[in-house]
Amino acid sequence: MRRACLVYNPIAGRYPSSILAERAAALLRQNGWAIAIEQSHSGPHVTELSQWAAGEGLDAFFIMGGDGSVNLAAAGLIHSNTALGVLPAGTANVWAQELGLSSLGRPRQACVEESALRLAGASVRRVDVGLCNDHPFLLWSGVGLDAFVVHRLEPRSWLEKYLAIPSYALKAAWSASLWHGMNLDVAVDGRHIQGHYLMGVVTNIRRYAGGLAVLSPQAHLDDGVMDFWLFKGDNMADTVQVALQLLAGRHTRSEQVQHYPFQELHLESGSPMFVQLDGGPYSSEAGVTIKVAAAALPVLVPQELHTTLFTSGGP
Repeated sequence: MRRACLVYNPIAGRYPSSILAERAAALLRQNGWAIAIEQSHSGPHVTELSQWAAGEGLDAFFIMGGDGSVNLAAAGLIHSNTALGVLPAGTANVWAQELGLSSLGRPRQACVEESALRLAGASVRRVDVGLCNDHPFLLWSGVGLDAFVVHRLEPRSWLEKYLAIPSYALKAAWSASLWHGMNLDVAVDGRHIQGHYLMGVVTNIRRYAGGLAVLSPQAHLDDGVMDFWLFKGDNMADTVQVALQLLAGRHTRSEQVQHYPFQELHLESGSPMFVQLDGGPYSSEAGVTIKVAAAALPVLVPQELHTTLFTSGGP
């Protein structure tokens, strides 16, 4: 019998999560798992619990929450043999979408229960993790516009999460109107670039913007490489153009967009940088160095998932 801990964030997303956690645990137990349930009291507590699970040699650590909770759990599991299992119950569940465990508009209860059933017999795959000044991230790291918006909007209240889409869209549009780009000095795998940019985004996955856009269509989770996207611009009109290009998938052919696969990246600016890690705020006074930790995190992946997200077809 495989052993695991299931942790839920009581303030993640828009719905009470304790009942969903009990239901998910029951389904996992019915399918051969020994499950202990824990409630997190804070973000750091999630990381502490995942570190404990790894230290105890548990087979898996299930986190029920959004992408922010996934980030906190991954931080404690990196370089261990305890696999991360994600039960989507947050406002955004882009990592779960990437693995086919969630889709926009589906009821949260259905996503959690179906994910528990599919992860009960999942395979373990090792994926790359980004290290931004040694802070781990699993999905993205961004500087510029998207990070500026995150810093202005997070953390959000329960009511704001319940009204997630209209609330976030209105506040994001207002924040974007205040952003005028930033000067960046970039060193990417030994190549130097300078310019004024709307934003720069490092991505380990394909989806972006709450799963509404595919930013990096050729990304793999286990190739030891991440993608860095630079978007030129400095005003609201440029922001609208970038958003439309992303939603239509035309950014890959735009002259205003630069793309660099990399293993090590360094960013500097003339002022303190707004940074986001997996959709959460992070700040840096002295630049940002991002490295790829290849195959550093074991994750649970549904066996029936047919995807090109991995470079190889099997565990």
